[in-house]
Amino acid sequence: MDLAGNKAAALDIAMIKMVAPSMASRVIDRAIQIFINNEWHDAVSRKTFPTVNPSTGEVICQVAEGDKEDVDKAVKAARAAFQLGSPWRRMDASHRGRLLNRLADLIERDRTYLAALETLDNGKPYVISYLVDLDMVLKCLRYYAGWADKYHGKTIPIDGDFFSYTRHEPVGVCGQIIPWNFPLLMQAWKLGPALATGNVVVMKVAEQTPLTALYVANLIKEAGFPPGVVNIVPGFGPTAGAAIASHEDVDKVAFTGST
Repeated sequence: MDLAGNKAAALDIAMIKMVAPSMASRVIDRAIQIFINNEWHDAVSRKTFPTVNPSTGEVICQVAEGDKEDVDKAVKAARAAFQLGSPWRRMDASHRGRLLNRLADLIERDRTYLAALETLDNGKPYVISYLVDLDMVLKCLRYYAGWADKYHGKTIPIDGDFFSYTRHEPVGVCGQIIPWNFPLLMQAWKLGPALATGNVVVMKVAEQTPLTALYVANLIKEAGFPPGVVNIVPGFGPTAGAAIASHEDVDKVAFTGST
């Protein structure tokens, strides 16, 4: 038995128990907006919806309610970011990896706050948010950061007067719809592979748990991702989700956890 390790873990948990209440008690006193083109916007309809602390039933704050018009704006921004010659398309693959690593570093910097926000909005124990969910988020993003410049085509030896090769190209605009049970981790599962391989994203977060994914939007901008590469639209399945799934300018849809 590693007594030193156990003592360190006990100290970590004690620290978490002290910090969590004060972090979670930060009051969000404004409506949370939609993130499009590295900017914050109200919903076109000006509608908002409440996000609720499931442990108390109290409203945490209001969140902009995106729908088809907001999805159209987000897809347009993503498509512009994906155009040939754009900063994102011209970016070296190793630089994409550096941006993902930088995003992981920023999430690690704000880990205590993100874990508190996850617990506040989702209801899971803070110690799980801090020690399990955030750990997996960081590992996921750093894993895909490492793949960014290693995922490439091959030149294949072949007989005769032929030249045979493969080329891996990004799909384009990826619509991503994530669930409520692991909000941060499901966001990382979606963003990591899509961004490492040069795609752009329009993401709908679960209406029950929008706060941490939208906080990460700030960090995406801070990390240096170009405008339009990641767009996050909070809203409901029959409106925002359906608009993403049926949009003719969305090239791929990833839904819930494992697609």
